[in-house]
Amino acid sequence: MKRTKKGEITVFLSLIFVLLVSFILALTESAVIQTTKNQKRLDADRAAFSLFGEYQKALMEEYNVFAIEGTYETGQYEESLLLDRMSYYGSMGINQEITDIQFLTDNQGQAFREQVLKYMETRTGIALAQDLTKLASRWEEQEIQGTEISGELDDVIAESGEQFAEEMGGLIQAKKSGLLSLVLPKDFHLSGKTIRPEEQVSTRTCRTGRGSFPERKSTSRIDAKALFEFYIMEKFSSALETKGENRNLDYEVEYILCGKDSDAENLKSVVNQLLLVRFAVNYTYLMSDTKRQGEAEALAAALSAAFANPALEPVLKQAILVLWSFGESVMDLRSLLAGKKVPITKNEENWQLQLSNLAKLGEEEDTQEGQDSEKGLTYQQCLHILILSKSDAKLTMRTLDRVEQNLIQEKELLFFRADACVTKVKVYNTADIWNGTTYSFPLYYGYL
Repeated sequence: MKRTKKGEITVFLSLIFVLLVSFILALTESAVIQTTKNQKRLDADRAAFSLFGEYQKALMEEYNVFAIEGTYETGQYEESLLLDRMSYYGSMGINQEITDIQFLTDNQGQAFREQVLKYMETRTGIALAQDLTKLASRWEEQEIQGTEISGELDDVIAESGEQFAEEMGGLIQAKKSGLLSLVLPKDFHLSGKTIRPEEQVSTRTCRTGRGSFPERKSTSRIDAKALFEFYIMEKFSSALETKGENRNLDYEVEYILCGKDSDAENLKSVVNQLLLVRFAVNYTYLMSDTKRQGEAEALAAALSAAFANPALEPVLKQAILVLWSFGESVMDLRSLLAGKKVPITKNEENWQLQLSNLAKLGEEEDTQEGQDSEKGLTYQQCLHILILSKSDAKLTMRTLDRVEQNLIQEKELLFFRADACVTKVKVYNTADIWNGTTYSFPLYYGYL
């Protein structure tokens, strides 16, 4: 009986030992699998981190924007280049597939705009933005009003007859043929630089990414718009402020505003916009100034008598008032383009153009220069306000136009294309773990 009991105990202990060994082996295998999983995740994460460390240096240094130049200076974008670089940095043995990818130009430059705002939020000294944003909506209304008054000017000039047109010939002719020659300072050198529209990011067909990524929701708020327009003014040149060398446009801010293919056309478009705003300001004041209205009425009476047509007097008075407002606007633009300030509103003291000098504008004897207002707006500040009234998408893409063109022209990065610049990726990874067991996991990486 005793021997039987000993035999039973031995078999029992053997079974326990087998179970214990199996349990230990299972724990060991589980630990190996989990450790291998963690190691594969670390390998993939390190590879992606290293990949995003290869950002385009000139893009970051010049414009404070991070992106991987996806062609690796070949000019030919291939997604396999990104996977090869991750493999090189430690993801070897992991099968990787890029499921989602975002380029700098996707969604009307969403990634670019987000990075610009992130950068500008770290800057100081932009309190002026709050003051300028208050003027933006008012300017939009004044531009509309100026357009209506400009149309009225054409009507009253036509109604006043050929004799009146001859009396005010220089100014009327300048309005028809273009304002640049009338408002530019005599020592102003007008740039003749041009670009090819089909080569610009904003007009060509761009490479697009796929998938979805989280987006910053506040990129269109007025404070965000103010930050973005300060970035534009900081990084790009204008007609009165040169930045950089060897750029293929000198009036870059004007281009971002208007999108024309030459410096001259962009400046002309900005001048026209400013003229409409000033036109509304000056006309509104002139209609409240009884003294100057009396001067216009006296001149209208004299002209109607000279034309032997007294019935024309009220028409001529209105034509003179509108044309006088237009002439004062020309003087304002001369001030701005000479680097001076113009007052936000007009009054008796800061009105520049005398009625007796109105007919001289645009003629050979025209030597009048715009005055400088101690309290007022500069040309650069006017550009700030115009930017605030424009579409976010157009501003963003045209800004990308200038970024790309400047890196190509100024930094001689002939291969650079904004729509080949990668900002975010999602990668699906599959790795062999243990005896045919595979482990799959996603990975997301991007510039924030």
